Amino acid sequence: MKRIITLAGSNSQNSINKALIGYVSSLMEDVEIIPVDLNDYSLPMYSADFESDNGIPAEIKRLDNKIHTADAFIISLAEHNGSYRVVFKNSLDWLSRLNMEIWRKKLMLLMTTSPGRRGGETLLQSASAYFPFLGAQIIATYSLPSFYDNFNDGEVIEKSFKKELEEKVAAFSKEL
Repeated sequence: MKRIITLAGSNSQNSINKALIGYVSSLMEDVEIIPVDLNDYSLPMYSADFESDNGIPAEIKRLDNKIHTADAFIISLAEHNGSYRVVFKNSLDWLSRLNMEIWRKKLMLLMTTSPGRRGGETLLQSASAYFPFLGAQIIATYSLPSFYDNFNDGEVIEKSFKKELEEKVAAFSKEL
């Protein structure tokens, strides 16, 4: 059975990206879903000086070990001012100090959502270009705009967005 790590690029307890991942996870069959919550990894802000004085934190080694066990990833990024949330970017910075190919050449479904009409599209474009450099094999990308209008009771409710997402999940599943 394939092990899929899910990760929302947010530290919000009420993350809409976590909600989207929950829905996508419910569409997956015959896989083991392993949720990763960035709140479970207390990390200092990355700096070369901190690393030189203290080494790489044990928490990032623990996260890296978990990532290593995955066969694939479902990532949903929270956008802040057109870029990554600080908690996610800081995790990437630390992880890259252990292995620049953070995603280990493994398959990825890359998503984003936001309350806005663009649904985090700016960040999705940026991450789609950057993540292959970090070892991701992106199979599909998906952006859900206007989250609060298009998601309710744990699922995407707008028919065209739901159909598109189901097609992306099917394409991702087929490659596993």
